[in-house]
Amino acid sequence: MRKKYSSGFKSKVAIEAIKSDKTIAEISSTFEIHRDQVQKWKKAALSGISGLFTDKQSSKEKRNSEKLIDELYRQIGQLKVENDWLKKKV
Repeated sequence: MRKKYSSGFKSKVAIEAIKSDKTIAEISSTFEIHRDQVQKWKKAALSGISGLFTDKQSSKEKRNSEKLIDELYRQIGQLKVENDWLKKKV
């Protein structure tokens, strides 16, 4: 049966590996996991860091564009109603 580790534990191990205060062998013996696992978590953490800063920007931009789209659809609906009313009056 495989062990399942929490994301908090994985991040703690990855941070230790990134700091490079200890060797991978020392970290793996301290946390009682295989050194290949330490290297995988370190690599995953380093590759995920770049997305950490871009995701906040893109999600904020996405929310703003959704608000703009909703407002434009509301205006289109209002103009359509006004246009139909004017057609009936003429």
